[in-house]
Amino acid sequence: MKTGLTVSARVRFEPRRKGKRCLVRPAEKEATEGPCGRLPRITRLMALAIHLDGLIQSGAVANYAELARLGNVTRARVTQIMNLLNLAPDIQESLLFLPRLEQGRGEVCLRDLQKVVGVVVWREQWALYVT
Repeated sequence: MKTGLTVSARVRFEPRRKGKRCLVRPAEKEATEGPCGRLPRITRLMALAIHLDGLIQSGAVANYAELARLGNVTRARVTQIMNLLNLAPDIQESLLFLPRLEQGRGEVCLRDLQKVVGVVVWREQWALYVT
């Protein structure tokens, strides 16, 4: 069952040359905007893995197959994302607190971390992660 979300807001347009109109932002809103840049993809994936694990632990979702169905992705992709939970806790923390990106891609990607996830010993994981 899908539900709709309705958002309402007041906006003000000012006329510009050639009849075009421009949306005007209030000055106080510009001052309160969040930090610049975007979170790296691996940070978002790590947070997603933690959230999905919470859903499984709470019983809201039965297994990875159901997660894949709900997320409209393959079971293999869900497994790749959930494998991030096998990383050492300090690596997980470092992924969650990577600096925001102004442009381009992050230095850490999921493909590189798949090699690290396969290692069981956390000290060895850290050695692979750093290099």
